[in-house]
Amino acid sequence: MNSPKSPSRRAVLSASMLLPLVAWAPSVLATSETTPRRAGETLVAYFSRTGNTRVIAGQIHRARTTDLFEIKPATSYPEDYEQTVAQARRERDSGFEPALQDRVSNMANYSTVFLGFPIWGGTAPPIIRSFLSSHDLSGKTLIPFITHGGYGLGNSLAVIAEHAPRARLLKTELSMEADQERRTLNRVTDWLNEVPSTD
Repeated sequence: MNSPKSPSRRAVLSASMLLPLVAWAPSVLATSETTPRRAGETLVAYFSRTGNTRVIAGQIHRARTTDLFEIKPATSYPEDYEQTVAQARRERDSGFEPALQDRVSNMANYSTVFLGFPIWGGTAPPIIRSFLSSHDLSGKTLIPFITHGGYGLGNSLAVIAEHAPRARLLKTELSMEADQERRTLNRVTDWLNEVPSTD
């Protein structure tokens, strides 16, 4: 057992994993606003309920010097996990697309969009369908990064292709089981080294 005065290994590891999140904090504050930039720039758009996908979005944002946009529903999902699962299932089964809190006003300025989300019920969350339907992604390169609880991608790529038929869907998507933040960051770094530069 560790002495009260000496930090445990877990405490040290936890503190080290928080450093990237602290460094990223200023970016999170403006995730619903994108600064207008010249055409050809890159956007990271993501939906994250628990924070796993947000961590990956922040790493891509820093590594590629992109704009960052958090996809949020106009009406938040319930805090209770089971209630959220039930609501998402109803929305999925009915094809409902919840209203967005904000839209990307300058989408025409971007030639590349990294799109991040978790898998819900074997597919992309309904809010991702809303995002894709609400923005013209024609001719843009769309690069998914997807987190899941161990059950894989489901039909999420088919959903993206259906709702953004004129986008160029890059087949080097990142799909990973979200567990430890440090492992996540290392895996994303390796993946980004394989994705062609969009400069």
